[in-house]
This record gives sequence, structure tokens and C-alpha cells, in this order.
Amino acid sequence: MNWRQRLGAFIGGFDAGQHHRRLRGFQATRAHVNALIAAAGPDITARARWLVRNNGYAVNAVESWAANTVGDGIKPISKLTDAARKEELQRLWLAWTDEADAEGLTDFYGLQRRAAREVFLAGEVFVRIRPRRVEDGLTVPLQLQMLPSEMLPLHETGVARNGNAIRQGIEFDRIGRRVAYHFFRRHPGDSTDPGLSGEIVRVPASEVIHVIDPVEGGQLRGVSKLAPAIVKLFLLDQYDDAELDRKKVAAMYAMFVTSPAPENPLAPLDDEEMPSGVEISPGQIVRLDPGEDVTVGQPADSGATYEPFQYRTLLQISAALGIPYPYLANDMVKGNFSNSRLALIEFRRRVSAWQHSVMVYQLCRPVYARWLDLAVLSGALALPGYEAERPRMLAADWLPTKWDWVDPLKDANAEIAQIEAGLKSRTQAIAERGYDAEQVDREIAAERDRERALGLDFRRPGSPAQGVQTVPLEDEVSEPIDDADDAEDRPLPDEDQP
Repeated sequence: MNWRQRLGAFIGGFDAGQHHRRLRGFQATRAHVNALIAAAGPDITARARWLVRNNGYAVNAVESWAANTVGDGIKPISKLTDAARKEELQRLWLAWTDEADAEGLTDFYGLQRRAAREVFLAGEVFVRIRPRRVEDGLTVPLQLQMLPSEMLPLHETGVARNGNAIRQGIEFDRIGRRVAYHFFRRHPGDSTDPGLSGEIVRVPASEVIHVIDPVEGGQLRGVSKLAPAIVKLFLLDQYDDAELDRKKVAAMYAMFVTSPAPENPLAPLDDEEMPSGVEISPGQIVRLDPGEDVTVGQPADSGATYEPFQYRTLLQISAALGIPYPYLANDMVKGNFSNSRLALIEFRRRVSAWQHSVMVYQLCRPVYARWLDLAVLSGALALPGYEAERPRMLAADWLPTKWDWVDPLKDANAEIAQIEAGLKSRTQAIAERGYDAEQVDREIAAERDRERALGLDFRRPGSPAQGVQTVPLEDEVSEPIDDADDAEDRPLPDEDQP
């Protein structure tokens, strides 16, 4: 015990800092997270990928995370005030999203989903920006190539030829800015692509997007979100396998026949006296020789502890992953409506924070900025004054996919009440659903014109879509009719006309 520990034991105060009997075996490392990742990162990532390939709970967790963080895609809505130019920009962006993937396997929103999966699995992912030639025939000469965490070697640490420091594959200049990434030219674990194995190539940082959710200050590389749950997931899988084998043995029960000892135990047995199995069938009566007895094997059973143990362990895994238990286990029975809604609210707050601080800030905005630059430079989009007003023209709202609730009617009524009370605008409500209010209004106006032309009206009576009803002023209200003769001379209301 050093002098600090002796002083702490003498002063007391925080039990968590003591070294008494209860905490004697609790030896926490003081190494920085970068040193821990350098030592254990490759093994953690490899085990996380193994679990997702082989464990149902792990794959369910990662798919649930990707579906909730990205869904159909986090989409931009430009803030250009010129409606015509805004519509042209949105149409060009939508056309380019189908060409965004350099591998040609998905669109830009599919790349978002893959990025969310990789960040969950490995703690990080790299996207290389690939400018193309105009003659390549793309809508905008730009594509994106996704590189997994293993492509940037953790062991690549030292000093570059230009004097810059290289730490875990990332090159920094003298004031700590990222200037380059030193990637493997080929994936180190892909034996089907052995060419140039182990060769490292330097890529400028301006051509790389590093998507990472850092958990500690100064952290350079990512850590799998599965890390706190890997041990429990693996051991629970083994426990389940053991229970399956136990049930298999219990289903193949055996009967043992005990016979009296022979008169001469050393004499050889005849063929007829050799023991053999007895096959039985339902309702069969088996006669045993005098002195023989039957014992039925009874393998041990897991009893009533299996289900509670599974549930409690999965709750711990759920807490470690930050995934609600129903999403992890696909078990919708163990919670009522109120509890499920509370869990979803907490989960969606976490997801919303991650969407805007990681996915939008690190991936969506840089891609959108590079895309708009190349769209203007290539002539695919005309934006006069773009160079002088670039920040204003780059402004956009990134709208995630709207989450659906269990009881959407109540939520819709609550939202309508908020709009009518002035607590929120229609623009805000529509944006929360992942749509552009101006585009929605244009579509509604076009539908109303088409309905009038066809003599249709699908609006509900009393709906706000019916328009504001005109209320007559006080001086326009008809005086009460006292004279019966005058009343007979007045015309009947329209609904009373024959």
C-alpha cells in the first residue's frame, strides 16, 4: 500500500476509494482509453462480430439499433428561400442518393444504416469520399466508399516522414489536427483478396469521414457498444446449449433391469442369457423373471429457475447495450402499455441525441457539403452567388424517420390539440414526421384541386381541412320575427327549399 492509499485509509470519506476487505480484489487500471483500445480493441471487435453472426440476441440488438437510429434514412430539407431552386436541389439530391454507394449495393440511406451497424459493432466506421470524373455519367460526380474499423491499423504508431505524429493509424500535425489516415490497402482478414496484403496507403483527412461515438475525452478510436455485454452474451449462449443438451437427454430416457446374481458368476453366459435391450410400446405388459426389477432413469431438470434466470440476465444485457428488453428479446409479454411507453421514451431520447450528435454532425453534413460543392462546380445545379453565400445555402434540416407509437390515434389527437392551442406549428409537427412542410402543403393543394375537378371531397366534417367557418357579425344577425305575416313572406332556408 503506497502513501496515498495509507492516507486515504486514515482520512476515510469515500468507500469507493478505500482498499479494505470488500474492495481488496478491485484493482482498476489507470491506463488511458487509447492504451486500452490498442491492447484489447481488435479482440473486442472480433468477438462482437462473432456474436452478431452466431447469437440471436446480439444480431437482434444491432438490427434494432440500426432500424431506430436510421430507419428509412435521415433526410435533408434545404433552407433555401427560393422555392424553385429548393425544389430543383431536392430533386437532384434524391437522384444522387441512388448513386452514392461506390460498391453499387445500396443508396445513401442504406449507407447510413450500414454506418449505424458498424458503429454499434466496432465503435467506429470510415467513409472515404470518392470524387469522380464528369464523364463517369453520375448525376453529381461523387461517391462514397465505406471502410470497416479493421482497415485502419491500431498498431500504426510513430512519426511520419514529415515529422507529424501517427497515433493508432491517424496522422496529426503540430497543433493536433487530423491531416491523414494510414489505411491498409486490403482488409487484413480477407484471404480471398491476398493482393498487396499488409500494404498501407496514406489518405488525406479531407477525403475521409470518421464516424465515431467517443465516450472519453481524448479518445481516438471507437469501442464496440457490445463490449459491456460480450461476456454475458457468450456465457448465456453456453448455458442455453447446456440446457438443450439436458432436455435432449431427458427426452431419451432409459430403463434399467436389475437381475439376481447368477449361481456361478464366473461361468460364461450363453447367447440366450446375454443381456439385451427391451423395447416397449404403449399399453404393453412386460413380464420379468423372478428377482428382476426395473428402474427408470430420471435426469436432472432445470426446474422453475430457468425462466427467471434468463429474464434477469437478459435485463442486464439490455441495460449494457442500451436496448429495451422487448427489442432485444422480441418478448412483448412482460410489460404493459405504460411501462413499454416509458421505456420507449427513454430509448428514443438516447437515439435522438445520437442521431444529431454523431450521424448528422459527423456523416450527413460533411457529405451534403461536399455534394453541393461538386454539384455547383460540375454545373449540375445552378446557384448564383454560391461562393459568397455558401454557409447560408448549405443550411438544411436533417429529419429522421418518424417513430410510430402503439396508440397513434391518441398521439394524433394530442398533436392536433397542441397545434390548435398554439403550442406548436404545423411546420414543426410535419418536420417531426420527417417531411418538408412546404412540400406537404403543395401536395395538399394539388389534391384539393383534383378533388374539386372530380367532384370529390374526402375531408371529415368539422375537420380543420374544411376551412374556417364564417361567423356572422352581431349587426348582420337577423332580428327575431314577431309578426307571423312577415314570417310567411320571408324565404325559407336553402335546406327547406323544395
